[in-house]
Parts: sequence; C-alpha cells; structure tokens
Amino acid sequence: MAQTHFGYQTIDEAEKASRVRGVFDSVAAKYDVMNDVLSFGLHRAWKAYTVAVADVRPGMQILDIAGGTGDLARAFAWRAGPTGCVVLTDINQAMLTVGRDRLLDEGLALPTMVCDAEHLPFPTGSAGAGFDRVSVAFGLRNMTHKEAALAEMARVLRPGGRLLVLEFSTPAPLLRKPYDWYSFGFMPLMGKLVAGDAESYRYLAESIRMHPDQATLKAMMQQAGFGHVDVHSLAGGIVALHVGIKC
Repeated sequence: MAQTHFGYQTIDEAEKASRVRGVFDSVAAKYDVMNDVLSFGLHRAWKAYTVAVADVRPGMQILDIAGGTGDLARAFAWRAGPTGCVVLTDINQAMLTVGRDRLLDEGLALPTMVCDAEHLPFPTGSAGAGFDRVSVAFGLRNMTHKEAALAEMARVLRPGGRLLVLEFSTPAPLLRKPYDWYSFGFMPLMGKLVAGDAESYRYLAESIRMHPDQATLKAMMQQAGFGHVDVHSLAGGIVALHVGIKC
C-alpha cells in the first residue's frame, strides 16, 4: 500500500484522511480562539489580504474549500452579493457545522457541503459555467494527494478564474530558529492550555514543515493547469498566498 506523511510520521495513505479528521474533530470547538492565540490575531490580516487579492465582484460564483469555520466564505459572500453564490465545503463535518452555524447566526445562509477536495462534486468549468474563484486557506497541507486536489480546483474553475491558496510556508532563514521554538514549544503548550489537546497542535506544526515551499507549490500549481501563478510571501514567508489563473 502507498504511504504518505501525517506530520513527521509515515503512514498508509488510506489512514491519513481519518487521522486528519480526528485532529479537526478535536479542535473544531476552539479553532477560532486558537487561531487568534497562535497567530496573535494576524490570521485576520492574512485572510483580509486574500479577500482583497481575490477581487470578488457582485454575481460571482465562489467555492471555498476546507473552509472550516467560514471566515473567507463570509467575506466573499458580502462581496458577491445576492446575485452571486458562495459554496462552503470541508471534508470535516464538525468544522463545517461550526462554520455553518456561525454564518446562520450572522444572517448568511450559504450552501454547505462535506466533500473531498481530491474529488470535487462539481461540473468542469467552461466559458459559460463553473466557478470564478476557488479558495483554500490553511487546508492544502492536510490533503493526501495535493497534486490531485490542485487539478480538481483547476478543473472546476472557468477559464480566467483564480485559485487562491493561503497556507503556511517556508520562512526567511533568520526566522527559522525562533519559528521552530514557536512551533514545537508554544503551539503545543497553547493547544494543551486552551484546547486541551497538545498532540493535535504538535501534528499541525509538523504538517507545516512537510508542506512544499513557495517555489515548489508554484510549480505544482503550474503543472495542475494554472498558466500564471503569483506568490505573495507574508510575515517573512511564514505564510504565503499563491494565486493561480486558469488558462
């Protein structure tokens, strides 16, 4: 059986989805609080930048993959307006339930769907159909077959549509030692104190280290069918926004 990574562990590919699901089942209730604690609130600025770069306009069709608790979906929905549509998806039911309920509390009833990004249940994009924008924030690194997921994201976009991948990446050399201390010391400690789960946050730190760096992910997106890919390094490269345009 083929093998893959779960953090620093090597496991059978068939196990990964269920183990990732277990991590997010554990952290779903505290996910937003932990985002604020661990990023010192900066995740809000990174997502706001992503929304600005997405340039969503009224009437657009948007797909938010691994959308979790709905931060990007909410922002896109206000910009797409009543003539547009934002579909919120996640492979994890617990995360999707938290996101859907939050949006409903704010008066936003968006289509929500549990689905696997490697097998999207949407038709192939064309000049007259498909999504104008696809987004995935802090979710790609948890996918077993990233190349397959990127190809699916390209498939469902219209020609000229954009994919926005916001993800942790490889920081500048001067930041690497302090970032290691933060990742393997501070993150699990806060996970234990705030969410009651140090191990899930240790996995999340390891998964960041196993994720492709900026140049590698750019090449993967080009191979998946994106003719032009821009890379925006944020916070000294700790986070990167990759923007691909489908030919």
